[in-house]
Amino acid sequence: MIYYLLQRLFPTRTAPQNPQRIVLILPCCIGDVVLATATLQALRRGYPNAHITWAVGRWSRAAIEGHPLLDALLDTGDSALPVRSPAEMTRFIQQLRAGKFDLAVSLVRSPLMSMAVWLAGIPYRAGLDSAGRGFGYNIRAAIDPQQPRHEGDIYLDVARALGLDVHDCHANIPVLDSDRETVKARLAERGLEPGRYIVINPAGGRNPGMAMDSKRWPVANFTALANRLASQFYYDGVVVLGGPGDAELVQAAAAGLELSAIAFMGELTFGQIAALARMSAVYIGNDTGLTHLAAATGAHTIMILGPSDPARYAPFVPGALALWKPAILRPGGVAAGTPQTWDWARDGISVDETEKQILEWLRA
Repeated sequence: MIYYLLQRLFPTRTAPQNPQRIVLILPCCIGDVVLATATLQALRRGYPNAHITWAVGRWSRAAIEGHPLLDALLDTGDSALPVRSPAEMTRFIQQLRAGKFDLAVSLVRSPLMSMAVWLAGIPYRAGLDSAGRGFGYNIRAAIDPQQPRHEGDIYLDVARALGLDVHDCHANIPVLDSDRETVKARLAERGLEPGRYIVINPAGGRNPGMAMDSKRWPVANFTALANRLASQFYYDGVVVLGGPGDAELVQAAAAGLELSAIAFMGELTFGQIAALARMSAVYIGNDTGLTHLAAATGAHTIMILGPSDPARYAPFVPGALALWKPAILRPGGVAAGTPQTWDWARDGISVDETEKQILEWLRA
């Protein structure tokens, strides 16, 4: 109730016609940042001559570094939300003021963020208004946090509030030629060629905002599925992907594979992971940031979801495959946490059903 009362203190205004300096605010995390590239696409389409800066945290910035639709990045630090303490908020407000932005586009639901953008003195402030939390914005995109909608489409609501065309805007991550050539060379050393390998990523579910290991499909399922697909499509090998702390997962996956396996654990850049995914025959992963990254490159991507709803979190691109056994989940999405009784063997999609749907998809 207090947020709705505060909104009365902040009058709304119409969208600007020709902003010169725009800041897009979404610090965390990788999957969310990748989904928000659809909004970046709408902003660039609507304001082709504007200078666009993305305010993004250090955890996620590598996913969009060098994106051709961006002009600059603003480093918001290590925190998932750089306004949680007075010191962080003061620093962030100073960063915004120094940028001399005339339009802020905030995809953050926090009331502290809407306050920070207002305190920064940015004249046009467009942002998500979830249950009144966007009181500091003067161009508000009202959303219902209990309504299951795709996160990428929710972000586009801010572009819609600005009157921008969002038709055919999807997550998009370009693959650089330099990254493609680097990955080609790394694969050639191990006897693999583009289009002749599967990527599996059994890890994910951890970021500065939360840890949710329950999003991980069992490792044994990944290896069983990869072996079945390889036997039917005659792939030459499997690349197992993970982060620096995923050695146990990656090693367990590699040990169960019948084909030649290559493991990459935290040694590839985000650009190289994008290239690795784009050149693969198929990329299979959990509901994680790297799976969203793979899908956004145009790779043949399969996302396996469990305690997270594909209506909210499936890849935000045409053609990707999201696999899920319908389950009763908590309202509000992953922010509400994993159902306490969640069990992959009982509640999750099986290897048999996954294989069946993938074969239909690949053959189509």
